Parts: sequence; C-alpha cells; structure tokens
Amino acid sequence: MAADRRVGIAVDFSPSSKNALKWAVDNVIRKGDHLILVAVRPEGHYDEGDQIQLWEATGSPLIPLSEFCDPIIMKRYGVKPDPETLDIVTTAARQTQIEVLMKIYWGDPREKLCEAIDTIPLSCIIVGKRGLGTLKRAIMGSVSNYVVNNGSCPVTVVKHHV
Repeated sequence: MAADRRVGIAVDFSPSSKNALKWAVDNVIRKGDHLILVAVRPEGHYDEGDQIQLWEATGSPLIPLSEFCDPIIMKRYGVKPDPETLDIVTTAARQTQIEVLMKIYWGDPREKLCEAIDTIPLSCIIVGKRGLGTLKRAIMGSVSNYVVNNGSCPVTVVKHHV
C-alpha cells in the first residue's frame, strides 16, 4: 500500500466495532495514514431536517476529528460516538500522527460499506464480526461476509472475543 493510505474502519460503536478499531490502531495504522471511520445509519433517520436527505445518496462529507468529537455537530448527523471510540481515535491521532475522518452513510450497511470502498476511495477496510450463530447469520445476513465477498479492496475481519 502506498504512503498515502486511506484505512477504513466500519463503526457502529458496538463492542465488536471498537475491538476492530483497537486492532487496526495497534496493527495497521502508521504515521501519515488517513484513518476513516465509516458509519452507516438506518435509512430515514433525519433528526435535524433536510440536510441529511441531501447526503443520503452520497453520504456525508468527510468529517474531521475535531468536528465529530463535538456532540452538537454529530447530533445533526444522527450519530452519537461513544467516549471510548473518541478516546481511541484522538490518542491514535496524537501518538501516530495520522489524520482521522468520519464519513456517514444512510441505508443498508452491507451495500454502503462496499460503496464507501469505491467512493472515498479506501486502500483497505477493517470490519468487526459480531459472532452471530448460523441461524441468525442466515436470517439477518452477515455484513462482514458480504463486504469480504463484494468489496473491491482488501478486507480484514476482526473477531470480537467475549
């Protein structure tokens, strides 16, 4: 991968996505990288008016770390990053000298993560795995499995250990 890498992390602020974020910071991220948190919200969640409707097709603009640490700004996007995730990325930005950004999409996480790979574009993406059983995975579908099979860049799946 080139020096100007864009490393994507799928985040939903669950324990498995935080685990994937920690793993990426410890094992993949290096000085000069762009760490891009990719969040996908359900379609139709418009807390603050029409602005989000404009971005529904293309996703939000890239949001710098300073803005997504601000709860008032993030409320406009319908996203509430948890303190642990913010701590992980602010520490990584400071210690590793990386640029941290967030992009928010609205819709099906499987499709939107694959879309993010191509439109941002990402050098690689890291996703967490919730560890659904066979039946739940068959009914609900696995986001990580879909991205592995349909994504156009290298995909790393990080298992969540309970």
